[in-house]
This record gives sequence, C-alpha cells and structure tokens, in this order.
Amino acid sequence: MNEQARLGLKDLLLAEIPSLRAFALSLAGNGDRADDLVQDTLMKAWSSASSFMEGTNMRAWLFTIMRNTFFSQYRKARREVQDVDGEAASRLVTLPDQLAHLDLADFRFQLDRLPADQREALVLIGASGFSYEEAAEICGCAVGTIKSRVNRARHRLMELLALSSVEEFGPDPALSESIAASPMVD
Repeated sequence: MNEQARLGLKDLLLAEIPSLRAFALSLAGNGDRADDLVQDTLMKAWSSASSFMEGTNMRAWLFTIMRNTFFSQYRKARREVQDVDGEAASRLVTLPDQLAHLDLADFRFQLDRLPADQREALVLIGASGFSYEEAAEICGCAVGTIKSRVNRARHRLMELLALSSVEEFGPDPALSESIAASPMVD
C-alpha cells in the first residue's frame, strides 16, 4: 500500500470513529470497554487494510470487525475466571494420579495370581457387570458357586493387597487428610 493510500485509509478510519464509538457503547454497555473495543477495531482494520476492497462500504467493514471482536471477547470472557489475587487458583487441588497407576498395576498383578475360576467370576461380576445368574450361566455352574468364587476372590485379593477393609480402596487416606488440612483448601 503506497503512502497516499495509507493516508486516505487513515482519514476514512478517523471519520468513522464517532459511529464506531456509538456502536461500541451499544455493545459494551460502558465507556471504557467501548473505547477499548473501538481501539481494537481500528487496530485490526489497520493491520488488515490490504483485505479492504476499495469501493466497498468502509463503515460496514468496520462494524463487522467490531461485532466479531466483541463476540470473540465475550465468548473468551465467559470461559475465564477473574482471579486477580490468586484466591481461586489456590483452592484448586487435585490428587496426584501417580499413586492410582501404581495401585492399578498392583491390583492387576494380584488379580492374575488368583485361581482362574475365581478371577473369571470376579471379572464377570465386578468388571463386566453381569448378574450372578448370568455369570453362572456363562460359567456353566450354579449361582451359589459363582457367589462363593466371587467372595473367595475378593477376600484373597484383600489379603494379597494387604487391605483390611473395602474402605481402603480409593485415594490414599493420609494424602487426602493432608490436602483437607491444607490452608489453601476451604
């Protein structure tokens, strides 16, 4: 773009500022945000001057840029949280997942150590969600036999994993207590 064209575009942009400001006020609702929106619009228009086709409606082009800018900012603001002092960020706490991977590896190893009939019954009932009746039919045995195998498998797994009760499954109690006692958590 030559110097004369740049000066012409500058004059056209300056002439549209009052209209842009009025439109920005109607979108933004307050003067400071409207001024920022006008500035953003003018900056985008200036940097995209090569895409403006001479002979087309400059005002419509600028209003389109402003409208798109406003709605992009609006969508972005809806996803963001104001956290100037870092208070919201300090309340975000997540248990580390490394322990869960290790626990799962231990569980798989010990599950493989169970007798095949107990492992099969436990997987059918516990992991696959079959009823005792369905599992008994799949295994070709009585429902009571399936119940017995599942019970023995659960108890043997608890022994192998050195667990004393079902409540011990889940996050590490000591870690959960330390996070709950942390001053960062409300």
